[in-house]
Amino acid sequence: MHYRPTKRRKLTGHAATPAGIALGLCLVAVGVARSALGATAPFTLTSPDLPPGKPIPERFTANAFGCHGPNESPALKWSNPPAGTKSFAVTMFDPYRPPASGWWHWVVYDIPATATELPRKAGDTANPGMPASAKQAPPDGEAPEPHYYGPCPDEGDPPHHYTITLYALSVDHLDVPSTSTPANIDYVISTKTLAKSTIVRLFSRPKKTP
Repeated sequence: MHYRPTKRRKLTGHAATPAGIALGLCLVAVGVARSALGATAPFTLTSPDLPPGKPIPERFTANAFGCHGPNESPALKWSNPPAGTKSFAVTMFDPYRPPASGWWHWVVYDIPATATELPRKAGDTANPGMPASAKQAPPDGEAPEPHYYGPCPDEGDPPHHYTITLYALSVDHLDVPSTSTPANIDYVISTKTLAKSTIVRLFSRPKKTP
């Protein structure tokens, strides 16, 4: 049996010219660019005050229980929320035990969908820079005044992992009583979450020598 070699098709006309080849390459490049633009960018939380790989600066630590920080909440910024986002919520949680359930340092909810950041000090009791519709919950172990409560681990503890999470929610308002605990609010947040983004930063206090 004999096989007849297949003839290669020759480019003719405009396609065979340098201009035609260049046009074809351009069309391929445009297709690649469109595919890249079509890819969904990730929902991302960042903090200019809390650079990755560095411990939490003292200015964001508590002024209680032997800690002497100014207790300022760090600035937070976010981008690319998913379609259908109607509000945001922010939590700051220390999973270190004891206590058995960890420690809630900050809970903010009903942040409008138009927001893209919380400025530094937004967690103060006076709420400077906090969106008008946003609400804060009292942190664990504090008076009923809602505000940010900075890190203050026990001296000599290994570094605590402070977990700050931004949630994109499917509702513009959380139906929770004003007396709700941070843990209860976090549960309700979990039932309305479309997407979330988290950053973890460490802080510890060395044990003082006698």
